[in-house]
Amino acid sequence: MKIFILSLSLVSILFVACNNNGSNKEASDSAGTVGTMDQESTDKKMPANEILTGYLKVKNALTNDKDSEAAEAASELVKAFETMDKAALTAEQIKVYNDVEADAREHAEHIASNAGNIVHQREHFDTLSQEVYELVKATGAGQKLYYTNCPMYNNNKGANWLSETKEVSNPYLGQAMLTCGSVTEELN
Repeated sequence: MKIFILSLSLVSILFVACNNNGSNKEASDSAGTVGTMDQESTDKKMPANEILTGYLKVKNALTNDKDSEAAEAASELVKAFETMDKAALTAEQIKVYNDVEADAREHAEHIASNAGNIVHQREHFDTLSQEVYELVKATGAGQKLYYTNCPMYNNNKGANWLSETKEVSNPYLGQAMLTCGSVTEELN
């Protein structure tokens, strides 16, 4: 009986810690809302748009626990970094890009080469998210994005990610705890 009560208490604490908000919606398909923009922002393509699109595909694949799709999307992301046209960037944006590019590309390469090991992919996604966030902050997104935090990932150290939807769909915990997290910042 004590074990049952302890287990029930632990489950309750986990749900409270994740700010569940009572949402039980399924995660959107990885091809669903990636890169969707409103009409106003479609007219002005942002310099890092292909990088952001690739990143969001990786995020959505991890959200749906699809390691092979995450690997494929990460390969696309590596190509986006390699073909990024820095001519459209200001001097300050080039500095930020140069600061994050090698590290972000390395983490995308790790995700791409680790299909079948989603835990390892998610470890690299954590740092990749930080790098892409810095890039988006410097260059703009061309669409509304939400910087979201999962307080439970990595033994409660937490991790952040960018999302194209305000509804929380957690790439670190996937379908096991899909709605764990909360939006901490909105970006345009």
